[in-house]
Amino acid sequence: MRFMKVDETYDPTRVESDWYEFWTEKGFFKADANSEKPPYTIMIPPPNVTGSLHMGHALFVTLQDLLIRWKRMQGYEALWLPGTDHAGIATQVMVERQLAKEGTDRHELGREAFIERVWEWKREHGGRIIDQLKHMGASCDWDRERFTLDEGLSKAVREAFVTLFEEDLIYRAERMVDWDPVGQTVLSDLEVDREEEPGKFWYMRYPLADGSGHIVVGTTRPETMLGDTAVAVHPDDERYASMIGKMIDLPIVGRQIPIIADTELPDPEKGTGAVKVTPAHDPNDFECGKRHDLELIQVIGFDATMIAPAPKEFVGLDRYEARKLVIKRFEELGLLEKIEDRPFAPGRSSRTGVIVEPLPMLQWFVKGKPLADPAIEAVESGQTEIIPEVWKKTYDHFMYNIRDWCISRQLWWGHQIPAWYCQECDEVIVTREDPTACTACGSDDIKRDEDVLDTWFSSALWPFSTLGWPEKTPELEKFYTTQVLETGFDILFFWVARMMMMGIHFMDEVPFEKVFLHAMVRDAEGRKMSKTSGNVIDPLHMIYGAKAEELDPAIHAELLRQYPEGVDPQGADALRFTLAIYAAQGRDVKLDIKRIEGYRAFLNKLWNGARFALMNLEDFEPAAYTTFDGDWQKGEAPFDLSAISTADKWILARLNDTIQTVESALDGFRFNEAAQELYHFVWGAFCDWYIELIKPTLYEDGEAFAAQGNATRGVLLYTLDVILRLMHPIAPYITEDIWQSLPRGEGGPESVMVSTWPKVRPELAFTDERAAMETLIELITAIRAIRGETNVKPGQTIEEVFFVTEDAAQARIIEAGAAYIQRQARVDAVRVVSREEGDALSAAATAVAAGVDIRIPLAGLIDIEEERARISKELDRVRDDIAFVSKKLGNEKFVARAPEAIVAKEREKLAAYQEELATLEKSLAEIEALAASNKA
Repeated sequence: MRFMKVDETYDPTRVESDWYEFWTEKGFFKADANSEKPPYTIMIPPPNVTGSLHMGHALFVTLQDLLIRWKRMQGYEALWLPGTDHAGIATQVMVERQLAKEGTDRHELGREAFIERVWEWKREHGGRIIDQLKHMGASCDWDRERFTLDEGLSKAVREAFVTLFEEDLIYRAERMVDWDPVGQTVLSDLEVDREEEPGKFWYMRYPLADGSGHIVVGTTRPETMLGDTAVAVHPDDERYASMIGKMIDLPIVGRQIPIIADTELPDPEKGTGAVKVTPAHDPNDFECGKRHDLELIQVIGFDATMIAPAPKEFVGLDRYEARKLVIKRFEELGLLEKIEDRPFAPGRSSRTGVIVEPLPMLQWFVKGKPLADPAIEAVESGQTEIIPEVWKKTYDHFMYNIRDWCISRQLWWGHQIPAWYCQECDEVIVTREDPTACTACGSDDIKRDEDVLDTWFSSALWPFSTLGWPEKTPELEKFYTTQVLETGFDILFFWVARMMMMGIHFMDEVPFEKVFLHAMVRDAEGRKMSKTSGNVIDPLHMIYGAKAEELDPAIHAELLRQYPEGVDPQGADALRFTLAIYAAQGRDVKLDIKRIEGYRAFLNKLWNGARFALMNLEDFEPAAYTTFDGDWQKGEAPFDLSAISTADKWILARLNDTIQTVESALDGFRFNEAAQELYHFVWGAFCDWYIELIKPTLYEDGEAFAAQGNATRGVLLYTLDVILRLMHPIAPYITEDIWQSLPRGEGGPESVMVSTWPKVRPELAFTDERAAMETLIELITAIRAIRGETNVKPGQTIEEVFFVTEDAAQARIIEAGAAYIQRQARVDAVRVVSREEGDALSAAATAVAAGVDIRIPLAGLIDIEEERARISKELDRVRDDIAFVSKKLGNEKFVARAPEAIVAKEREKLAAYQEELATLEKSLAEIEALAASNKA
């Protein structure tokens, strides 16, 4: 038998220091492609190689590790495949900043030297995010770690590109794209942030060429008027019906442009109803230009300066300097109608922060619709289920309205596009192997496309490229299709939908059976965490603690406000439990640091409960313990069912319910419900009730109590063992630490993580005993409440408690459980009486619980005058509180202007004060009745 004592106090730093190394050394995280067990596969959403652990990562690690540990315990061949993304633009920008500090740039280095410099950075720093995931307890199969620029994945990317090109699903064409003038690359939609900020809206007069008047257009970008090729109005807008077809003398430029009728671009209800059309600098204008065959006149270059054919005085100016000059010229010409302050949401590069420039460019595209249609059908038919279901509508909207995907990026770091251009005959050569000559004319004068692929292209292949595709590997056969993808809702289209499209196209099977989309982690007030807001919560600070001097006053301002001396270590388990209990479907996680402290206290409660159990199990020989993991032969339990008490039967029945509730919740991805059930069972049922209920049994001496004592010890051990297994997927470290200290026979599992998942055992239902104990607990709770309300001293024993009931079954429960009531409520005598006898009692505190009237005579229990004064003082205070809050809520301006959350808190306060008032008034009435009876 192995037995180790747990420390006297729970120290998460100590508890979490060694077990990860133990798990990895034992190979518990590894998955076997040749196993006959059913597979359960999760592909980690690969964090950027440049990344650092944030709360979004912490959430997905918690939920995915929870699932993988749970399924591993259920007997699945569980593979959680880890890896990182090469993060094209983010990584290149980071290395370019380093070069700038050294006084050089990538162009001076040259492409090959620059790429080698990035690889050096990756080798030195790229493992940081992986190490941080390990601090969270991630049980990934690290031997299978992948990187999107690995040789195998690069081969998969090239195969996918060439195949799609051969199938006419990849093409090259001129389209409108978002251009980063600082990063000098096209950006994907995900790399462009659009947040509202203050701005201006200029109304400008465009004179009609026939001299009959002018038309007023509004714009947020006056500088683009230099490239206008039309003004669009709605054909049903009567204000402009007579102008359609007329020409405009475009100010400053001197060109004439038409007034056209268009049903899509102009909205008669917005602005003036007339819209300037600049097809070369706005995506909506670009589409309008295609509808009306308008000329593309580009006046802003790739460096965001003005270029010809803009008038000479503008050429070379920065676009914002050009804006000022355009406004100045319009003022001089008397053509500036007015200027309004108006918020707008410009697209900003998420990497450089610069406002992007929409430009028409020759780029590579993937056709959307042919790939989207099968992916739509896969979700419609139920092959893939999206959870929560509300996100299916978003998925459908994206997919039904899909546009062709621009996949080329003007970067050096990434998968270089496998296309070559013949300098002799202009042939485009796309091949699996690097060509040496043109396939059309034979010329060896060929040049490779310098662009790289959008990072999302390689990410879209992640579920199968990581398993060896395009080769037919045992891993691919075993672990594809994956069982679940767990990720954030914000990349539903950018990543999830694209994996669906590519997976179905190349594998002819969906990449995952279920998609669970978690919400965003925000601060306690519901604000997005950001460095500028000063509300960032670093997971590692929560796990290991941080001194005040280690915290950035700007980034961690909110944390320092709450913890000016720094934050104590809470541990990965506490953070994981907090995130799990917050993870309600469809709701953002509003992370309150105090809750992390609260769940650390919960783990401390478990620790203390386990210590109590272990101290009482030191000399216990668990003969049947090795059968805990399997079926009990012939109904044999690891304790004597004939000797166990009502309290034992109650906890076993409650434990059965908890097993069922937790498993059902996890099956439905209701992580919060699973965590809440464990919290209430461990804290309430096990620690607060069961341990207290069995103490007399454990402490009794003599042969008469030996059988029941041993049986109770068996129940205590079994219950703690099951608790640890149920909690292990959420809180792996503390459960392993305690589980290793349990007394058990040799030959069992080496770790709780490779023990079997608990099962509901019908023979432990104990329906009658459970109901009886629930009744007794309600009665004990009511007596304790009366003690508190009447200010009976904690150590004082109540001489007699009367239970008024005409229900014979209830009476039997009370009489049989009298010992429990006496010990837990500090009562000398328990009496069951009739209604008539109960009504005859005077000056008694009363309560109703479990359908039973409880009467406690107060004479001799309390000092009447002292208690009357105390309650009166409390009544004055609570009435003042009610008046103050009522006045605030009666202020219409406060209710209308204050944030909804603040108003709700005030209403909650009022309800609590009113409830407190009712309790105090009841207590005072009982005191007055007692005083009156004493006088009589």
